[in-house]
Amino acid sequence: MQLANDVITPAPGASMPASLVLLLASGAGLAVAALYYSQPMLGELGADIGATPRSVGLVPTLTQLGYALGILLLAPLGDRYDRRRIILAKAAALVVALMAAALAPTMGVLLAASLAIGVLATLAQDIIPAAATLAPEAHRGKTVGTVMTGLLLGILLSRVVSGFVAAHLGWRAMFALAALSIALIGIAAWRGLPGFRPTTELPYRALLGSLAQLWQRHGQLRRATLAQGLLSIGFSAFWSTLAVMLHGEPFHLGSAAAGAFGLAGAAGALAAPLAGRMADRRGPEWVTRIGAALAMCFFAAMALTPLMAPHAQLILLAVCAVGFDLGVQATLIAHQTIVYSIDPSARSRLNAVLFVGMFLGMAAGAALGSLLLAAVGWNGVVALATATALAAWLTRVWRPRAKALTSPVH
Repeated sequence: MQLANDVITPAPGASMPASLVLLLASGAGLAVAALYYSQPMLGELGADIGATPRSVGLVPTLTQLGYALGILLLAPLGDRYDRRRIILAKAAALVVALMAAALAPTMGVLLAASLAIGVLATLAQDIIPAAATLAPEAHRGKTVGTVMTGLLLGILLSRVVSGFVAAHLGWRAMFALAALSIALIGIAAWRGLPGFRPTTELPYRALLGSLAQLWQRHGQLRRATLAQGLLSIGFSAFWSTLAVMLHGEPFHLGSAAAGAFGLAGAAGALAAPLAGRMADRRGPEWVTRIGAALAMCFFAAMALTPLMAPHAQLILLAVCAVGFDLGVQATLIAHQTIVYSIDPSARSRLNAVLFVGMFLGMAAGAALGSLLLAAVGWNGVVALATATALAAWLTRVWRPRAKALTSPVH
């Protein structure tokens, strides 16, 4: 067994220790969950701290904005410095930010803490390239898929957990427990995570500038980012409007019911390791086409809901949530496998480009979904999700004639 400060190179055909994979998956899930804890608690939080509904709405907005900025400005540093040190530093700073939120005396402090939480939750985006680097090539898809399962479960289950904790212990307790969970991950990473040799000596400004060079140079990166961004539009449109739709006719259901649908989505996320193994065996290109086609079919199936009784509609929505989530997450795993194989020396920057595109799609989906729900109803949301999934599938089946340049950017 190697010491925590060693730089390790996986042996050909060897697999990573299960304990290390578990550490990486747990770290990714708990880090990204910090983005979503606040959402179910906004009503209780606003009443307790004496904030207006408008200012309370800035809490998740600033958290998501901070995450996007963190991916763009900080994630590329993983290629320039020892990724282990970055993970440990971000974990320590995220603990401080979460405790600041837990102890916030005013709305201004809470908003500042929310922005910091978003920036530092990009710890998850340092862990994923770390997993890809540590995994031997023959098992890379499976390993990344397992770590992504942790990340996706963190996204899907964080709202359920925070709603329960806030109802029984209060919203401040949720932020404090989140800080404790990140502290434990930081300690485990300090003890068990190996070091990483930097793969570039570019100064910071040149490092950020190389993102545009990577985008221009690699057609595979552009196709992966575009297809995943399109799938993210439909994914986000569904989840950002579901609670509003269920609140109205004919369901009249509360937020707890919408949270239960998160469990259905989690069932789809559990299949991420299967998608990784399929990418290893059949090739990631094949998985992207199957995943996008699955998402498109299950999005389209939701158009049948107006023809059904209310209880049957709920069953169909739950089945479709499992199905399209499986398709979206399988495609993401395959896209990561493709992107990470482009240039091993630029994995953090390649990952940053992919996820910036993904979160831009999610932001667009939330905005467009809300507009369509208000203007034309639920079928407008379904049409948007189906159309964008179709566009993603067409992006994957289209074969460009000219080969993209493939020389690495250092």
